[in-house]
Amino acid sequence: MRVVLQRVSSASVTIEGEVVGRIGRGFLLLAGFTHTDTPAASDWMAEKVAGLRLFTDVEGKMNLGLAEVGGAVLVVSQFTLYGNAEKGRRPSFIDAARPETAIPLYGRFIEQLRAQGLEVATGRFGAMMDVALVNDGPVTLLLER
Repeated sequence: MRVVLQRVSSASVTIEGEVVGRIGRGFLLLAGFTHTDTPAASDWMAEKVAGLRLFTDVEGKMNLGLAEVGGAVLVVSQFTLYGNAEKGRRPSFIDAARPETAIPLYGRFIEQLRAQGLEVATGRFGAMMDVALVNDGPVTLLLER
């Protein structure tokens, strides 16, 4: 499982002109899954995201987590995180999990984030989405399990 995490001031997902997910301060999570991912990997990632301290305290140090700042998460499925562009000019997505594997893991990831007490907004799995964000910092991490 791969997640690109961006600390944001705001983020939204629009599908066919309709905003389907929106958050203020928090994390935008682009989540991708591969064939060998398990529910345990999804659970671990949700716990990791919920526990990260990426917001600044009064001393200017990254020392506060989502819960401490009243932050939310916006989760967007992103199979292209498993794109391989080593050969040729068109990426191969053979390492990306097929929908029958990825959809349940995506759903579980969202459920586990909510179980951590987080406010969670989402995109729509498999849809063409317009993702807008204001990256705060910028702070961007690549998480993998």
